[in-house]
Parts: sequence; C-alpha cells; structure tokens
Amino acid sequence: MTVSDGVRLEYAGPVATVTLDRPDVLNAQTPAMWRALWAIGRELRGDVRVVVVRGAGRAFSSGLDRSFIVAPPVAVGEPEECAAQIATFQESFTWLTRPDLITVAAVHGPAVGAGFQLALACDLRVLTDDARFCMAEVTLGLVPDLGGTRRLVDLVGYSRALEICVTGRWIDAGEADRIGLANLVVPADQLTPAVADLTAAVLAGPRDAIVEIKALLTGAVGRTPAAQLRAEREAQTRRLRDLAGLGE
Repeated sequence: MTVSDGVRLEYAGPVATVTLDRPDVLNAQTPAMWRALWAIGRELRGDVRVVVVRGAGRAFSSGLDRSFIVAPPVAVGEPEECAAQIATFQESFTWLTRPDLITVAAVHGPAVGAGFQLALACDLRVLTDDARFCMAEVTLGLVPDLGGTRRLVDLVGYSRALEICVTGRWIDAGEADRIGLANLVVPADQLTPAVADLTAAVLAGPRDAIVEIKALLTGAVGRTPAAQLRAEREAQTRRLRDLAGLGE
C-alpha cells in the first residue's frame, strides 16, 4: 500500500484500489491530490485490469477543497498559463479512461463538483442508496473543467446534462439510476461486495477481448454506422487470429 498527499493506492492481484483519504474534510480535493492521482496513472502496474476509485469515511468526495476556492489553484494572469495548469489537472482524471483498464467508481454519500467528475471519469459507477451527485461549479461562477461535461452528455444526453450543470442541483441515487448515471445502486453495507462481484465478472473475461470491446464502444458515437461495422470486423478478425495462434 502507498499513501501520498491524501490518496491511497492498494493492489490485490489485477485490481488496484485508489482511495481518496481525507475523511475529516469529506475527501475534499486539492492540487496535491490531483498530482498524486496523475502519478498513479503513470506508474500503475502493467498487470492491472480493473481500477476501483472510492472515498474514505462518510463521502466519496465533497469536491474542491474550499481553501482553494478562496485562492484558486491556478495562475489566472496569463490565459495560456492558466489553461496549461488546468490541462495538467485534467490528466489526473483522464487516465481512468485508458483502453486497457475497466474503472469503477464506488460512490457513497456526496460526490460534488470534482468528486462528481471523478466518478464520471470511470467506466462504471456503483452507488449506495445514500449517494448524491451535484455539479456545483455554477454556484461559484465556474464551469466543470475536469472532463465531466462530455462524459455527462454521453451518459444522460445534452438537455439533461445542461439542466444538471446550470442549476447545480442534487441528484439522489434513485434519480441517478433512472437517468443512466449508475450501473447499480445497493444498500450502504453492500457497496464493497457489490464492487467485488462486478470486478470478478470483468476479470472473468479475457483481457484482450475486453480491451477490444471497450474500444468499439467508446469510439461508436464518433463513427458512422459503416465505420462502426468495419471496426467490428477488424476487431473480430484480430480476435479470431489470436485465438488461432496467428496473431502478430
């Protein structure tokens, strides 16, 4: 187990668990935590197939630490410098979309702002029945800037994503389930076993096939129907050749 700047990393075979570990402040996030998350993405063991992201204590994450709301964590004088700093923070989340990984957010309690966006960065979300989402940036005169806007639109559609972001309202677990933000909602005491069951189901499939499936699905929206059919043909050809021992 390694702990760095409020983030804990543990390995159990091909499963890595990343825990936001500042329970005294409901896992409020800081730039140091984002740098730690970025480092985990860079240094993750090659045999890892599933990454579980969770929060210690009573919450997944209450969002950006309020001390950085008063004093923003980026230099705002020069636009290019400000944008470059935000780009480094975005990389702390975007590695969770890597094609060779399946990532699971185990969400309990509030997931606000950056916490909501961290959950959105994962491929799958398992929620407890007391989980709540809120894209609160608008209440501070800000915008979601950690990759959450595209992921939210992908999951719930433009109109609903717009309403969620511009109102900053709370979404409870029941609504999250209805609108497609949750893969599963369970009682609070069942979160760990539910995530373990989901992880085991993912690991039961061959890694190369799952990598190909994820690539097909993540690229589907950007392809024409004909291009998607071609992508499926090419992926299946690679799988058949590999299974026949004719791979590269």
